[in-house]
Amino acid sequence: MIQQVLFLFLAVVAIGSALGAVLARSPINSALWMVVNLIAVAGLYITLNALFIGVLQVLVYAGAIMVPILFVIMLLNLGSMPAPSEIQWKHVVAFILGVALLTQLAFVLAIGLDALPEMSVSEEAVAASSAREIGKMLFTRYVLPFEIIAILLLAATIGAVMFAKRKFA
Repeated sequence: MIQQVLFLFLAVVAIGSALGAVLARSPINSALWMVVNLIAVAGLYITLNALFIGVLQVLVYAGAIMVPILFVIMLLNLGSMPAPSEIQWKHVVAFILGVALLTQLAFVLAIGLDALPEMSVSEEAVAASSAREIGKMLFTRYVLPFEIIAILLLAATIGAVMFAKRKFA
């Protein structure tokens, strides 16, 4: 009973902090709301008995990613976001509708190609929930996608640094 109440509380906190991150006018406040969101999501993982993923959520995202982002925001001395009256809402609505359309298209294609996974929990999934098994799968079976993601993140970081240098130089 208490686990369900805690789950609902953390879900409300996660939704509220996500809205706070999107609607905050200051980039620093937005980043701090994002940290609250990441911690709430980690709590949700823990209530679902995924302790390893919950701890990694806090260590990797809230610690190793959001703290440097917060420092970069402070170092760049970014101003506040534009006022809601300055935002062209037709672009926002068009973006949301475009994402919804692409999501539906991907879902229909996945159903047509029979690419959706079964929703039952297998013995393999339960056995693969330990840190040792996750590490073994990550560095054997999924090493190529892992390396591709690492290269993409490196390219994105280099691009962000180049844009920041060009803007302030």
